[in-house]
Order: sequence, then C-alpha cells, then structure tokens
Amino acid sequence: MLPETPATTPTTDDVLHLLRGKRLTALTGAGISTDSGIPDYRGPDSPPRNPMTYQQFVGDEAFRRHYWARNHVGWQRVHRTHPNGGHKALVRLEERGILEGIITQNVDLLHEDAGSRNVIDLHGRYDRVICLSCARVVSREHLADRLTELNPHFLESIGDLEDVETAPDADAVIESTAHFVPAACEFCGGMLKPEIVYFGENVPRERVERAYAMVDAADALLVAGSSLTVMSGLRFVKHAVKTDKPVVIVNRGATRGDPLATIKLEAGVSETLEELADRL
Repeated sequence: MLPETPATTPTTDDVLHLLRGKRLTALTGAGISTDSGIPDYRGPDSPPRNPMTYQQFVGDEAFRRHYWARNHVGWQRVHRTHPNGGHKALVRLEERGILEGIITQNVDLLHEDAGSRNVIDLHGRYDRVICLSCARVVSREHLADRLTELNPHFLESIGDLEDVETAPDADAVIESTAHFVPAACEFCGGMLKPEIVYFGENVPRERVERAYAMVDAADALLVAGSSLTVMSGLRFVKHAVKTDKPVVIVNRGATRGDPLATIKLEAGVSETLEELADRL
C-alpha cells in the first residue's frame, strides 16, 4: 500500500525523502513552461480558455480559418521561446540516471530543446503539420512561409506580437481573422492540421503504450505542472497507483490527481525541480 499523504503541509524535504534512491518518470504539463513565457491553460492565474475541438476544426471552414490565423501569429512567438530551469533540471536528472524519461502533455518541444533525450510528446508537437488526406507531414516553419505568402502584411496588421496573448498550443488571441487565407496541402490539396492531439481526439495507442511502459520502468512518478484535468495524463497517475508506485505532484493549484498522490507539493515547478536536481 502507498503511504498516506501527511496531515501537515508537505515540503520539498518530504519529496526528497520519498524519492531519494528511486528511478523516476516525469509527467509534465503546461505549468513547467510558464517560466519560459508560455501561459498555462488552467493555472490559478490563467484566463478562461476554450481550445478548439477536433470536431470544430475538421467540420467548419470558418473555425479552421480562425485557427490558422491565430496559430500563424502564435507560431511567431512560441518558436522563439527557450527552456527554463525546470526543463534543464530534468536534463540533469536524466544525465545522472535518476530520470527514466519524460511524458509531456506539452507540444512546445522545450524538453528536447533543453537536451532531454527520452521524451514522449503525448499530445504531439507544434513544429509539424499533417495532411488529413494524404498523410504527408511538413514542417510548421515551411507552412509559415506559405501562409506569409498567402497573407502579406497580415502579421504587421496585428501590431507588436509580444503583446499578443498566446496559449500553450501557439493559439494567439486575436479577433480579426475573416480575411485570412489558410493553406491547403501542396501535394494533394487536402486539409492541413497541426500534428497535435486536439480536444476530442484520441492519443495514438502506440504512444500511450510507450508511456505506460515508461511509468512501469521507474520506481516513482513525478508530476510537474499539470492539472491532470484530462484523462490523457491522469491515466498514468492511476496506473502508477495501481502498481504501488509513489506519486509526487508538484503544481500550483489543485489537480484532479491530488486524492491519488502520495505527496502533493503546492509550489513553483521550476524552483522545485532545480532543488530536486541539486539534492537528489
């Protein structure tokens, strides 16, 4: 049986005591990237968001046009962000053999940019685009060039991009998108979609199985910066508990996994991971 969560407020020392000598798998969410300037979806200070669903994207041309216009703006910001201390701390843990690997719900590739090697991008990655008809994959950078050609002066019309609020999937908050021209697949004319998992879309089964195997290969699960609101992440917490592995959750604000956690640490993600990397 897993130990009960202490009645007193847990500290980083409690986490260190629990995890020392164990091999870890990390499950990360948007909260680990906030210190890189990418807003969280559900953090305590985050504005309300209604991410586009898969059904809206494939079923409505107006939704797709609106999405690609906002994404074209958001791409300009997100692809210039850099890993923070939390990402780099996980690299240090991996290099020392403490961290088995990372399952991330993020699509920002900051773990890879930091130098992490064993990363499962659970919800895909924002730097690739797939055609839903012919399944060809192109880089988002290549698509950015095409969208700029189709929409000259669109970015300039937005103003200072640094002032535009941008979500973790590079969805920028802009309103005037009616005249934006999306790009079709240059190979078959089909519908292009970012190679990320939308709300209402299933994570590929092979990817899920690899993530379960990563949890099984470790002695404990460390959740960093995820509210665990969606089942795609929560299932790995449930799996760890079912297999008698301790679960540590580091997050500001309540998470759906709190009742399952061995320790829930209400703290900043970057500073906590840096301390763990220094002291484990």
